[in-house]
Amino acid sequence: MRRRTLLGLIGAALSPLPALAARAAAAIRPPATPRRPVRIEQLGRVRIDDFAWLKPANWKDVWRDARALDPEIRAYLGREDAYCRQVLAPAAPIKARLLAAMKARLGPDAEGPPLVDGPWAYLTRFDAGARQPRWLRRPAGGGPETLLVDLQARARGHAYFNAENAAHSPDHGLFAWAEDVTGAEKYAIVLKDLASGELIEGPREAYGDFAFSADGTWLFWTWRDAASRPARVYRRRARGGPDILVHEEKDPGFLLHVAPSNSGRWLFLKSWNDVTSEVRLVDARAPETAPVLVEPRTPGHLYSLEHWGERFVVLTNADGAVDFKLMTAPQASPGREQWREWRAHQPGRTIIDMRAFAGAFLRVERVEGNPTLVITRDPAPGGADTPVAFDEAAYVVALQPSPYDGGAVTVTYESPRRPRTWLSVDLASGARTALARTPLPAALGPERYVLKRLHARAADGAEIPVTVLHRQGLTLDGRAPLMLTGYGAYGYSYETAYSIPNLALVDQGWVWAVAHVRGGSEKGRDWFEQARRLNKKVSFTDFIACAEALIAGGYTAKGRIAAHGYSAGGLLVGASANLRPDLWGAVIGQAPFVDMLNTMSDATHPLVPLTRPVWGDPLSDPAAYDYIASYSPYENVAAATYPPVLATTAIADDRVGFWEPAKWIAALRARAKGGPMLLSVEMSGGHGGGGRLAELALAAKMYGFAIWAVGREL
Repeated sequence: MRRRTLLGLIGAALSPLPALAARAAAAIRPPATPRRPVRIEQLGRVRIDDFAWLKPANWKDVWRDARALDPEIRAYLGREDAYCRQVLAPAAPIKARLLAAMKARLGPDAEGPPLVDGPWAYLTRFDAGARQPRWLRRPAGGGPETLLVDLQARARGHAYFNAENAAHSPDHGLFAWAEDVTGAEKYAIVLKDLASGELIEGPREAYGDFAFSADGTWLFWTWRDAASRPARVYRRRARGGPDILVHEEKDPGFLLHVAPSNSGRWLFLKSWNDVTSEVRLVDARAPETAPVLVEPRTPGHLYSLEHWGERFVVLTNADGAVDFKLMTAPQASPGREQWREWRAHQPGRTIIDMRAFAGAFLRVERVEGNPTLVITRDPAPGGADTPVAFDEAAYVVALQPSPYDGGAVTVTYESPRRPRTWLSVDLASGARTALARTPLPAALGPERYVLKRLHARAADGAEIPVTVLHRQGLTLDGRAPLMLTGYGAYGYSYETAYSIPNLALVDQGWVWAVAHVRGGSEKGRDWFEQARRLNKKVSFTDFIACAEALIAGGYTAKGRIAAHGYSAGGLLVGASANLRPDLWGAVIGQAPFVDMLNTMSDATHPLVPLTRPVWGDPLSDPAAYDYIASYSPYENVAAATYPPVLATTAIADDRVGFWEPAKWIAALRARAKGGPMLLSVEMSGGHGGGGRLAELALAAKMYGFAIWAVGREL
C-alpha cells in the first residue's frame, strides 16, 4: 500500500500538452515593460539599453535592505510575479503533486552519525516537518543529550532563514553558528556558552566563516564590506570584546577567507580568486601574533596549505602542474624556496581537496567528474598510496569533520540515484564501514533507476561527459521529455549528488541529464581553461552538442528538452537558447547571470574585479568587450520563435541582481516570438538556501513549469 501511495503521488502529475500551455498563456496579457533607452558609449562602441531602468540606482542599499527598493520597480516586479502565477495557474496541481512526491521522499531524518571529538559527541536532528535542524551533544561514551540550538525555533517569524558553519570551540566551552535572515548572505555569528547557556551576540556583517584559537578564547571571523566582498579578518574575545583587525585584503579582485587546519594548530588566511591565491598563517596557540605570509601572490599561481606533523603540505599548480601537485615545507620556514615535491602532477587527475591526520594524509582526486580518495601514511616522497574508489557511474564523495588524532575519516557518498551514506574510511587499510544511511522507502530504492555516463562529441573533437538518469524500463525511442542542466564556469565541477526533485521528475517518465561542459573542471583544470575569456562560447556549443547527442541516442527529441541553468548556468542556457531556440521545449534560468555585458561593465559591482580573469574586462579590453557582446544573453535575443521561458529571482540576491533576469525576460518579450516569457520573483531571500523545504518548493515550481511547457506525451 505504501508503494502504491508513493508512486501514485509521483505519477499523478501528468501530462498537459505544450499546446495547452500556449493557449493558456495567450489568454493573459503580460505586464507592459516601459522602454527607456539609455545610450552607453564604451571603448568607442555604442549600445542602447532599453530596460536599464530596472536596475535601481541604489542597488547596493537594496541588497542590504529590500525596503529601500524604488516603489515603481517593486510594483513592476509584483506585476511580473502575478502574471507568472496567472499563466501557471493550470500547472498548480502539477506543482502541488510534485511537491507532495518530493516530501514523501524526505523520510523522518536525513542526518548522519555524531561527530565524536574527545569527551563529546555532536549531532544534528530534523524534527518531523522541520526545515531547520536541532544541534545537540551527549557524552562520547553515552548519556543524555543536551540541546545546543534549535534552528527551527530561531527561524520562526522570518520569511527567510539560513544557518551555516555550526561548530564547537576546541575546549568544548562554546558552540557557534552563522545565520542569515534576509537571504543577502550577510551573516550574524551567534555563540552559546555551554556552561551557562547564555547566548552571546557575535559579529554582524560577517561572511559566515569563522575559526577559534586553539584554547577557544579567541574567535577569528571574516567581515564583508559594503559591496558584500569578504575583505577583512578580525579577531575578538570569543565571549565578547572589541574586534581587532588581523588582515585586510585591499585588492577588490580577491576574496578573503579564514579556516583552521585539521590539526587545530594553525589558522589559514587565504586571499584568492579563480586563478590566483595567497596564504597567511596565524599560530592558533599564539592567536595575538601577526599573520605570516607564506608565498606572495603571482598571477596564475594557485596554492593552499594543510598542516601535517612537523610540516606543511602545499597543494600547488606551480611549474605547469595544471591539475596540481603536492609539495612539503618545514613548519618553521614554509616559504616557496623550501617547497619540495612530494606527489607529482598527474594530468587529468585533479587534486581537489586534502586533509591531514596524525597518522595519515588524505587527498581527493577527480577524474571525469568523479572523486577518488587516496591515503598516504608515509611522508617520504616514494611512500605507498592506498586508493579508495567507488563504483557508480557518477557520484559525489565529500570529506566530513573528523578528529585529527582519529584512525578514520568520515565521508559522505551519494549518487543521483543513491541517497547519502556516511562512511568511516580506515586510514590504515582504506576499508569502508557504513555509519548511517539516509532513510528511503523500499519502493523508491536505487534499483528503480538507470544511471549512466555518456559522452558527446563536440565540433572540435572533444568528448563531453554527460550524466544520465532515468527510470528502469523506460523505452528510449525519443518520446521522453528530458531536463538538461549544466554549469560550466569558474572551474567548478557539476556535483552529481542525490536529488529528491530530480527523482520525482524522473518518476514521471522524464530523463534527467547533466552536460559537463568545458568551463568546469570535470576533466581537469584544462577543462576550465579551454572555455575561459575569449573561448567562452565553447561552453555553449558543448551544451548544444550534448543535447544533440541525447536526441541521437533516443533519449529525447528536438523540442522535448527543458534546459535548466542556475546562476552562471543561466548564462549557459540563455546563450544556448539564443544560438538554437528551436532545440528546446522550455528554458529555465534560476537566478540567471544573463545581463553579462552590463554587469561586467560596472566596476562597482563586487564580483566584477573578482571575475575579470574568467570573463575578461570589457571596460579596458576592446577584444573582451566585443567577445562578451557577441554572446551575452540579454543583448543577443534573436528575432526567432522561442519556447516558454521561466526566470526566477529574489530581491536580496547579491550575486546575480534581480534586474538581470527581469531585463532578460523583457528583452525576450520585445524581440522574440513564442513564449510565454515568465519572471518569478521572491520578495525575500537571496541567491539560494532558505532550508530544505524552501528548496523543494522552488524545484516543484521550476519542474512543474517544465512539465506544463513540454508535456509528457508527444
